[in-house]
Amino acid sequence: MTQSMRTASAVAIALALLAGAAPGAAAEAARFQAFTLPAGDYPHDVSPGPNGTIYYADQRRGGLGIVDPKTGKVEKVALGPGSSPHGVITGPGDTAWLTDGGQNAIVSYDPATKKVTIYRIPEDTGYTNLNTAAFDRKGDIWFTGQTGIYGKVDLKTGKVSVWSSPKGRGPYGITGTKNGDVYYASLAGSYVGRINIETGEATVLEPPTKGQGARRVWADSKDRIWVSEWISGQISVYDPANWTWKQWKLPGSGPKAYAVYVDEQDKVWIADWGGNALVKFDPVTEKFEVFPLPRENANVRQIHGRPGEILLPESGPRIVSIFKK
Repeated sequence: MTQSMRTASAVAIALALLAGAAPGAAAEAARFQAFTLPAGDYPHDVSPGPNGTIYYADQRRGGLGIVDPKTGKVEKVALGPGSSPHGVITGPGDTAWLTDGGQNAIVSYDPATKKVTIYRIPEDTGYTNLNTAAFDRKGDIWFTGQTGIYGKVDLKTGKVSVWSSPKGRGPYGITGTKNGDVYYASLAGSYVGRINIETGEATVLEPPTKGQGARRVWADSKDRIWVSEWISGQISVYDPANWTWKQWKLPGSGPKAYAVYVDEQDKVWIADWGGNALVKFDPVTEKFEVFPLPRENANVRQIHGRPGEILLPESGPRIVSIFKK
C-alpha cells in the first residue's frame, strides 16, 4: 500500500468512527450555514439587514459588509479613510449604524440611497475606542467607548454629546429596552449602567458577583436586562420593575460568556468562548442547551437574530454564519 493510499484509508476510517460515535453531531453541524467573506475581512458584530441580508462590521479591513444568504454574495461599503468599525446595529429604514473606532465616529449607511453619513466624536474627547450602539425611545442613538465614555447622537440636529462613565474605563455593550430606556455594560468596571436619557447621567447597578466582567447586555420583552459576564462565566438578569438580580453559571468547566442576545420568544442566547459553543437558555425552565460550533476557535462576538435564525460573526475563521433554530 502506498503512502497516499494509507492516508486515504486513515481519513476514511476516522470519518467512519466519527460518524459512528456521534450520529447527532453531523445533524447539529448542518444547522450552521457558513458564508465565506472576502479575504482579510474580520467580522466583529452582525445585525439583520434588508431582504434577509446580514450586515457585519469589518474591523480589520474597514467598512460595512452585507451578506446575501440566498446567493452567498458579499457586498462591501466603504465608510471612510481609516475605518475600523466594532459594532453594527439596524435602525429605521434598515439603515446600518456603526461604531467606527478607526474614524472615532458614528457612521450610518442608508441602503435605499446608498448614502454614508459620519457623526464625529468631539475632537476634545480624544480617542474613545468606540464599541456598540443602541436607540432610545426618542429615536436618538447612544454609544459606548471603552476608554471610559458613553454618548449620544441627536438625530434631529446631528449633535454628538459625550459623558464620562462613572468608573472610568470599560463601557462595552449597550441596549435599548422596549420602553426606550438605555443600559450599558462595563467590562473593566464590572457593572451595568442605566442612562437617564434626559440628563445623560448614568446610575451604577452592581451585579451580585463582584468582578464578573459584564461585557454585553440585551433587553427582553419585559424590559429585563440580560448580562453576559465574561470573567465569571455567568449570565445574569436585572429586573428594573423590582430592582432584583438573578444569575446562572453556564455549563462546562471554563465558560466565557462573551455576548448575549434575546430572541422574539424571550429565549436567551449566549456566545461561550470557553466551550466554543452557542448556548441557549430558557428563563422559564432555567435550563441550558448547548450547540457546539462546527469550527474550532470560532470566537463568536456580538450575536443577533431574526425569527428562526441566530446570526453569528465568527471572528476566528473570519466567516459569518446562520444557526437555524
